[in-house]
Amino acid sequence: MVDHAPSDAAGLDLPRRIAVLSLHTSPLNQPGTGDAGGMNVYVLQTSLELARRGVEVEIFTRATSSAAPPLIRAADGVLVHNVEAGPYEGLDKHDLPTQLCAFTAGVLRAEAQHPPGHFDLVHSHYWLSGQVGWLARDRWAVPLVHTAHTLAAVKNTNLAAGDTPEPLSRQIGEQQVVAEADRLVANTADERDQLVGVYGADPAAVDVVAPGADLSLYRPGDRAKARTRLGLDPTAPLIAFVGRIQPLKAPDVLVRALAEMVRRDPTSKVRAVIVGGPSGSGRDRPTALIDLATALGVADRITFLPPQPPEELVAVYRAADLVAVPSYSESFGLVAVEAQAAGTPVVAAKVGGLGVAVDHDRTGLLVDGHRIDDWAAALGGLIAAPGRRAAMAAAAPRHAAGFSWSRTADALLGSYRRAITDRRAAAHRAAGIPAPAAAPADIEPTPVQRPRSEART
Repeated sequence: MVDHAPSDAAGLDLPRRIAVLSLHTSPLNQPGTGDAGGMNVYVLQTSLELARRGVEVEIFTRATSSAAPPLIRAADGVLVHNVEAGPYEGLDKHDLPTQLCAFTAGVLRAEAQHPPGHFDLVHSHYWLSGQVGWLARDRWAVPLVHTAHTLAAVKNTNLAAGDTPEPLSRQIGEQQVVAEADRLVANTADERDQLVGVYGADPAAVDVVAPGADLSLYRPGDRAKARTRLGLDPTAPLIAFVGRIQPLKAPDVLVRALAEMVRRDPTSKVRAVIVGGPSGSGRDRPTALIDLATALGVADRITFLPPQPPEELVAVYRAADLVAVPSYSESFGLVAVEAQAAGTPVVAAKVGGLGVAVDHDRTGLLVDGHRIDDWAAALGGLIAAPGRRAAMAAAAPRHAAGFSWSRTADALLGSYRRAITDRRAAAHRAAGIPAPAAAPADIEPTPVQRPRSEART
């Protein structure tokens, strides 16, 4: 192993430069449509925070447009490589395993242009990137840290009616990456338990690191101004949905619950705004949600908006009285945290990481299951209780303050440090050299600023 990772003042190993792999979707893509979602936000925001701490980040993603340059400087210290692997357009996520070889070759060739030891660590996101990271780890003799974001076995046990299950090949691929990664990063304790219980991960090799939100952007604001900006009714109760339009995210649950609320109280003026674009199996019927709203007689109560950039999305959160997150499976739920940071209570499904993202009965409600009566009761009950809703709105930003990208980056540095230290110790043992004393597991590295080498373009 090449011992090129530096140490901070406390003697803790920290990476100088890392390779971040995000094969199936670019962190520069607009979340909310296609395959772009919370993972895009996670990869970009953590990379920006790591760069602020003096760690150079090079992100590798598959090129999906001939107009995209091979290399983009996303920020000082953050480079994005658009790797040519297969046709630019027309490849579904399930087709991407056929391009693993081409993508891996592009990543290895980019690294080969530099002297040995260019990267100190590989961090892969999603199982496809993990397959590439596994090979890069062995070729470069550096640790592999992997974040799954979603797991096939978990998704398949929580499928929406009519949704397509994840293929067995994906679960096999995930199993391989779990076995090979030096460390695994889970969003929540529940995800850690799934990695251990379902995939056989070593509990000692799993770090729980909660994602965050851009707390400088997502803050409470003027509801009336937000509604005016979006052209929404200034007085009607408003429920928002933000996310990809696909069965997994269950926007139909909100539409059906809205119809049930109106059936129970025909005088209600409640409305909804749905922000997002078709994704996954939802692309097979791109107008299905609009057709459902029409069939249920509530199409005139719903405003459909395309995916919004962050600086516009904050207006959606501020405009809403409630944000609904009815997903069937959610490793964390960034939308729930962003909405609370903006001062809006959340009604979410009691699945996955949403139990962590939402403080039940304090910043919102968690609904057990997807029965429309239950969702109509939860949403309608809060709409009819402005005092309770106001108390939740006041508590929501305080809860969201515990989830920042700064905290996420600091915790990731702790995971990176453990991966580097453990790999170095293993190399010493293999060589018959006494390993240096390991730092206590509960010590996190102090963020340090190092002079950054000139950007390579």
